[in-house]
Amino acid sequence: MSIRRLTPDDLDDCARLAKDRGWLPEQEKWRLLFEVGEPYGIDAPDGDGLAATNILTRYGDDHAVISMVLTASRYARQGLGRRLMEHVLEAAGERVVSLYATENGRPLYERLGFRVVGLAAKHTGVFTGEPSGMTRLATEADLGWILDLDAEVFGTDRSALLRRMFTFGEQVRVAEGGFGHRWRNDDNTVIGPVVAADEATARALIADLALGAGGEVRMDFDLDRESMIGWAAGHGVGDPWQVSRMVRGGDLPGNRAGQFLPFMQALG
Repeated sequence: MSIRRLTPDDLDDCARLAKDRGWLPEQEKWRLLFEVGEPYGIDAPDGDGLAATNILTRYGDDHAVISMVLTASRYARQGLGRRLMEHVLEAAGERVVSLYATENGRPLYERLGFRVVGLAAKHTGVFTGEPSGMTRLATEADLGWILDLDAEVFGTDRSALLRRMFTFGEQVRVAEGGFGHRWRNDDNTVIGPVVAADEATARALIADLALGAGGEVRMDFDLDRESMIGWAAGHGVGDPWQVSRMVRGGDLPGNRAGQFLPFMQALG
């Protein structure tokens, strides 16, 4: 079973594999990851779709993220996940590599040299509150300073991803000292990324994005953001589901204090 680079023709099989493991199909999310990252897979020996997948997304020469680490249930515990991980780690070269891990996946990542650097949790609910009056809709004319601010916070170049916010997502908002974005997933609307100079600006961006979502929203907070988590819970967004943030090969670049929410866990 050889490893190959996946193509958009494989998107349906990726969604089938996700459903096999109890995930939502999330085809638009997969499509974005195919556009900005490097998707790899192993074809199922029985000829029925894919046996395993993962995606490597590079940010400049400093950082890369691994996501969508999936193995079909009928091929579990045969080493396919480790083979794909070793393949993409080699492709990442000298970059610091990060990922979000469930408790099931964490032992494999630890054996491959990853360490836990923090905890995060998905929080969901219908946001309640009032508009902040501090934000406005962004235009592509704002993109230059958005990219500059993000590069300072994230510590490396993810401009290829952020340029897609205006076509992939539902809305981009800006405020003095920050920006935020929301995008529609299969069962909710995800708020992220949110990058801001301070917590008040982050709350204003999140509130205005969430109030326009028209239903359940998702926010992926690091667990050390206790005041933000408490604020979100007070506005109807709670029910956390926890994962570990893991890193291999050094420390994450940048000053992550300014990233209040990631674009999605699959993109770091």
